[in-house]
Amino acid sequence: MRQSRRSAVDPFIVMDVMEAARAAEEAGRHIIHMEVGQPGTGAPAVARARLAAEMEKGPLGYTVALGRPDLRAAIAALYGEWYDLDLDPARVVLTSGASGGFILAFSALFDAGARVGLGEPCYPSYRQILTAMSLTPVGLTTEITTRYQPTPAHLSADLDGLIVASPANPTGTMLGQPELAALADGCAVQNIALISDEIYHGLQYEGRAVSALEVTDDVYVINSFSKYFSMTGWRLGWMVVPPDHVRVVERLAQNMFICPAHASQIAALAALSPEGRAELDGHRLVYAKNREIVLAGLAAAGLTQSAPADGAFYIYVDVSAYTDDSLALSGQILAEAGVAVTPGLDFDKARGARFLRLSYARGTDEITEGMARLSRFFAARREGGAIRTWV
Repeated sequence: MRQSRRSAVDPFIVMDVMEAARAAEEAGRHIIHMEVGQPGTGAPAVARARLAAEMEKGPLGYTVALGRPDLRAAIAALYGEWYDLDLDPARVVLTSGASGGFILAFSALFDAGARVGLGEPCYPSYRQILTAMSLTPVGLTTEITTRYQPTPAHLSADLDGLIVASPANPTGTMLGQPELAALADGCAVQNIALISDEIYHGLQYEGRAVSALEVTDDVYVINSFSKYFSMTGWRLGWMVVPPDHVRVVERLAQNMFICPAHASQIAALAALSPEGRAELDGHRLVYAKNREIVLAGLAAAGLTQSAPADGAFYIYVDVSAYTDDSLALSGQILAEAGVAVTPGLDFDKARGARFLRLSYARGTDEITEGMARLSRFFAARREGGAIRTWV
C-alpha cells in the first residue's frame, strides 16, 4: 500500500534506546534508566484516590472538547500562584498530552509549507510532528553562550513560527524574563507566531521559571501533567491561547480528539490540590539531590562541559573527549555498563554526535548506582584498559 511523503519522519531515538534496555532486562540484566524523561514516581496518592472514588459513581463519559470547566479554572488559578497572573479560565484548553497540544497549535497557526524555527538542540518530536503535518522545521543553531536558547538574532522574515522551551529538553536551560520579552517583541515585529513549551515548569533549581504569558498574551503556551505532576501515562496536557483563538482551537479539538481522557482530568483536579502539590514538591527535592549527584559524577569523569542545568531533569554533556559518535557510545554504555542514556543525535543532527543526555528523574539510589557505573566506564576509557561488563 502507498505511503505518504510526510510520514517519512525520523525515529525518536530515545524510544529505540528504551526498547534496547527493555530487551536487555528481559535477558536478565539489571539496567539503570537514565535515558527517558519520565519521573520515577507516579501520580499523587490523592489523585489516584479521587479517580477510584469517581469510577465507583458511574461511567466517565465525554467531557466538552475544551475540557472540564473546573479543571480549567484550577489551572488558571495555578498561573496566579506561580506567576502572579490573572488568567481567564476560558483561555485554557485541555489536550491529549502536550503532543496533542502541539498538533492543535500547529493546525491552528500554520498552513502547509509554513516554516517554523526550532532552537537546536531541541526536543526532536517538534521536528517530526511539523514534518508529518506538511510543515517545514527550520533548525536554528544555538550556542552555550546563550544557554542553547534562541535569540532575536535568529529571527528572520521567512519564519512563520518559533518554538521556545524553558526549561528546555535536552539541556535544562531556562530563559529569563528579559530574554523572553526580547523574543516575543521580535516575533511580533516580524509576524512570527510564538509557541512556548513550558512542560517542565515546576522543576527548576536556578531561579524561577518565567512563563511567556508574563511578557505577552500573543502566544500559545503548551504545558502538561506529565513532568512536575508525575502523570506521564495519563496523557493530559493543556494550552493557553489568545482569546480570539479559543473557538478556532475548540473546533479543531472537537474533530481531532473529541475530548481529553475524562479519567485523567479527574485525577489532575486532585493533583492540583494542596495535598497533591505537597507530594509533588517533594519530588522536586529528590530531583535537586539527583542533579548534584550527576554533576559531581560527570566532573569526576572529566566531563565538565555541559549545558547549565537550570531546570527539568536532564544534563546535556559534551563527550567529544571520548567519541564523535554518541549513538555508538550510548550502545557501548548500555552493553558494558548497564546504563541506558540518550545520544545527542536525537536533539541536534549537526552536533549531537558529540553529546549525551542523562536523565536524573528516577530514584536517588538508582541515579547514584548509574553514576557509579558510568564513572567506572569512563575511567576505563581514560586508562585505555579493557572495558569490563557491569550487570
